[in-house]
Amino acid sequence: MAKVADTILFLLDPLEGWDSTGDYCLSCLFAQGLPTYTLAVQGISSLPPKKQIDARRKLSKAVEKRFPEDKLLLLDTQQEAGMLLRQLANQKQRHLAFRDQRAYLFAHAADFVPSEENDLMGTLKISGYVRGQALNVNSVLHIIGHGDFQMKQIDAPVDPFPLNLRVIRSSKDSGAAMEICSADAVADMEEDLKVLMKADPDRQASLQTEVIPDPMEGEQTWPTEEELSEAHDLLKESSKVVKKVPKGTSSYQAEWILDEDGESGGEGDEYDDIEHENFMEEESQDEGSEEEEEEECETMTIGESVRDDLYDENVDEEAEEKMLEKYKQERLEEMFPDEVDTPRDVAARIRFQKYRGLKSFRTSPWDPKENLPRDYARIFQFQNFINTRRRIFKEIEEEVEGAEVGWYVTLHVSEVPVSVVEHFKRGTPLIAFSLLPHEQKMSVLNMVVSRHPGNTEPVKAKEELIFHCGFRRFRASPLFSQHTAADKHKLQRFLTADTALVVTVYAPITFPPASVLLFKQNSNGMHSLIATGHLLSVDPDRMVIKRVVLSGHPFKIFTKTAVVRYMFFNREDVLWFKPVELRTKWGRRGHIKEPLGTHGHMKCNFDGKLKSQDTVLMNLYKRVFPKWTYDPYVPEPVPWVKSEISSTVPEMDME
Repeated sequence: MAKVADTILFLLDPLEGWDSTGDYCLSCLFAQGLPTYTLAVQGISSLPPKKQIDARRKLSKAVEKRFPEDKLLLLDTQQEAGMLLRQLANQKQRHLAFRDQRAYLFAHAADFVPSEENDLMGTLKISGYVRGQALNVNSVLHIIGHGDFQMKQIDAPVDPFPLNLRVIRSSKDSGAAMEICSADAVADMEEDLKVLMKADPDRQASLQTEVIPDPMEGEQTWPTEEELSEAHDLLKESSKVVKKVPKGTSSYQAEWILDEDGESGGEGDEYDDIEHENFMEEESQDEGSEEEEEEECETMTIGESVRDDLYDENVDEEAEEKMLEKYKQERLEEMFPDEVDTPRDVAARIRFQKYRGLKSFRTSPWDPKENLPRDYARIFQFQNFINTRRRIFKEIEEEVEGAEVGWYVTLHVSEVPVSVVEHFKRGTPLIAFSLLPHEQKMSVLNMVVSRHPGNTEPVKAKEELIFHCGFRRFRASPLFSQHTAADKHKLQRFLTADTALVVTVYAPITFPPASVLLFKQNSNGMHSLIATGHLLSVDPDRMVIKRVVLSGHPFKIFTKTAVVRYMFFNREDVLWFKPVELRTKWGRRGHIKEPLGTHGHMKCNFDGKLKSQDTVLMNLYKRVFPKWTYDPYVPEPVPWVKSEISSTVPEMDME
């Protein structure tokens, strides 16, 4: 309702102002974009005269936090009500950018005409006042919470609340005019001037949301014999190694001569097994000492409360376990960011085969068109999104034919399910927005959000959330990434509370500016606000890079060389990841020189001497993409039950 309201009247309680529920609603309204508003309080005159001054002073302090420069009006007498109406009529209107660029309509009446083939689908007639921009019948209409639809025609029925005598002229025919002066006059001319516009099939916007991918589009031809021979010659040249050998040495003898710094790879075979056994013995001794400490502890009995059993009845043990596990994962991510354990049952070269090493995360090149998923064949992408947005907004400023702002019209919307009018009859507001060109098509949306301070539960990436993006409302599973100016952005596994992050998701195109609210549906059906922000861009080429950090520990340390273990557990993995650069937590950089033995020990060179307590790290990267989980249907949240909140929320006049 607040998305399309001209004015919001905040009615305050005379004693408390607003409770925690009211503060939560205000947070959502401020993040979404607050239209024109007025503050009023009801019930102060019913208080004793001595308490009225204290109540006003207390209310003024409460209002200053949210509305520092606004006046609080009284609403207890007929005269004060008249002053409030004058305030509502004369105050300057605030503009919200996302709705000023589009035509929208709040339904005052709705009627459903089922089709001949199917009773569950039909034509929906929506009556209301056009706001924002002129409404064109050929554009796509979005009904919030239900999806996108096409219009057949626009009618001009009798205005139920005419303000004065005025003339409405049709944009198509400037000679056709309709005077709205009374119901009788309109009834006489209804036969000739009822239809304002009818949809033109040649100019009507399509409802196509996805591209139908062609599986043969990416087919490649087999290389010719010349290309194969050139590749073979290049491979031979690159495989040649230059060595210093004595004069008269044959090529066969040169193969057996080692480099100046070369050493045999079998010197680590003797101690690998012994050191592994010693390490296991140390771990068993530590576990034994911990058990002895636990045995020394005393136990004591504490009296239980009488209501403990009643409390446990309302606790969901399964949900508690899941939440505890998420808290542990979030804590581990803060202490050891991106670190993972190298698997013992699967070779590291297989487990991390999609990852690569980078010399520099900031400057190393990465092609944004490389190894795209199949879902990218279904979306639309702009050649230049900024220029397209600028051109569309410039066309809006020019005169657009259609129903003008302020007209009372009836829209004939085709192929609408009967559930839309059923929701309207149950009291749910029916709100329709006219879409700009391309806004019905799917793409990749990037939104900048910050964590809401009122919610502290851990939120993991790819977890289903409810989005309010501009005028749209949908469900999706997003990715979180750092908000930087570089071409690559590191994936964040959790929605952090201290910094702003970028949320990436598959969704219909929306032209910014647009506010963004992220909600999470609780087990009781309520929606909890977890983050707020704004729409950043529509850009499928924005690269979200996942980092994995493998860690190893120095075993033997020399001047600039060290033997590192526990990063890998077989010789083949060491050889596979040998080209990737190493770094340590204390700032040293190095590389793998050669493997030692068969248990994953490796000799490494560094730019300085390592400390025994240092940790050797290897960074691996791969590009990740969001999941296609877009769902335009979002069920309404379960309303608050008064009996559940009566213990914490004071009584308020919620008229």
